[in-house]
Amino acid sequence: MTSRPTDSPRRAVYEILQRVADGAFADVMLDTILSRSKLEARDRRLVTELVYGILRLQGRIDFALAQFCNQPLQRLQPEVLWLLRLGTYQLLELDRVPAHAAVNSTVELARELHLEQAVGFINGVLRSLDRGKASIPWPAPEKIKLYLQHVCSQPAWLSKEIMRQLPNVEARALGESLAGPPPLTLRVNSLKTSPEDFLHALGEAGHQAHLSTFAPEGVTIDRRGEKPLPGDAQGWYQVQDEASILIAHLLDAHPEQRILDACAAPGGKTTHLAAVTENQSEIVALDKYPRRVEMIQQGALRLGCSSITAKQWDLTEPADFLETQSFDRILLDAPCSGLGVLRRNPEGRWNKSSVNLRELAALQRQILENIAPLVKPEGKLLYSVCTFSHGETDAIIDGFLADHPEFVLENLQQQVSPDWADLFTARGTLRSYPHRHSNMDAFFAARLHRRS
Repeated sequence: MTSRPTDSPRRAVYEILQRVADGAFADVMLDTILSRSKLEARDRRLVTELVYGILRLQGRIDFALAQFCNQPLQRLQPEVLWLLRLGTYQLLELDRVPAHAAVNSTVELARELHLEQAVGFINGVLRSLDRGKASIPWPAPEKIKLYLQHVCSQPAWLSKEIMRQLPNVEARALGESLAGPPPLTLRVNSLKTSPEDFLHALGEAGHQAHLSTFAPEGVTIDRRGEKPLPGDAQGWYQVQDEASILIAHLLDAHPEQRILDACAAPGGKTTHLAAVTENQSEIVALDKYPRRVEMIQQGALRLGCSSITAKQWDLTEPADFLETQSFDRILLDAPCSGLGVLRRNPEGRWNKSSVNLRELAALQRQILENIAPLVKPEGKLLYSVCTFSHGETDAIIDGFLADHPEFVLENLQQQVSPDWADLFTARGTLRSYPHRHSNMDAFFAARLHRRS
């Protein structure tokens, strides 16, 4: 009997990878297939690990495969190549899966998918790889560009961007970080509980966790127990990376202010702003897509955030329904390449290019131009992105300031806790990196002050 994605973990992985190759998002496809799955918890975890691991390490996997395949990988039937990647990841990265099980399960899946003509080929390549994996000629760390591409699994365009930003030793460290899994970090909802009480509840439920290094509301899960995380239905927490948690604090928002979150979905930063202002500020949250506006509203309801009004609007057009110079604080967490969160969205490294970065920079500047008139005199605008490319970060700020002398760049390092000093550049912008800063995502933020 042919298995379905709902009852075979490796079949589920294959189906998800195929859909991602066609343009779907990995997290969406995982949720879709696992939501209708009959798989047990252990198999669900295996599916998640295989999908994200294969997408993160696709470059590394392909380098290894190329040593044992007698034809160029790009000439292989796509279905066959994904099966080879599935088997190779298990052989190289999963010690708990015996080699014979990794090979045999991949071969059986090929038969199940009616790829009988490729069964012998897949079996031969994977067995050769298993026998010869100790002799794979991985590039040495000193050969930084090749190391980033073939060991750290960064495509050539991204390797160049990393090397442009950092010296070789740090470029290598960032590449290694982006090739690994991300931490699971939660923002404790201060409207409902405290980090200390939540940490205690986690321990009582059998989870191991610790308070985050920088973010005051952050809790990082070290090891999950068998029970669900406590307080989900009660709105005790929001899944949110430590770098993302910092953003609401950097806006310097206070109760009784009028605040705009310009590109708000899915709403993690919006609801955090409601929490830090104790539901005592008027918060307007905009997003381009109606479904994502619903996500903001649902999150606000779950977390008890009563001060948020969410509305659909495409900010490539001026928001003419909002009064000029009417906001004390504006957060623009702009659409970006997401290079800083590639561990969470690993398909991004394979479906983007340097051309996309230039297109995104133009979009970011356009949105920034459209919201700047909404800032009150003496008000503040925080521009943030989860990326590290120069064109989406410093170049955006420098170009905007050159055209808008009414705004000045504030030095964030002088206005936050001394414990955060290492997070900021000499000019006072946030630059977080996973290899430097407690494994948090790579973020950039700059705060602009509008003079009277």
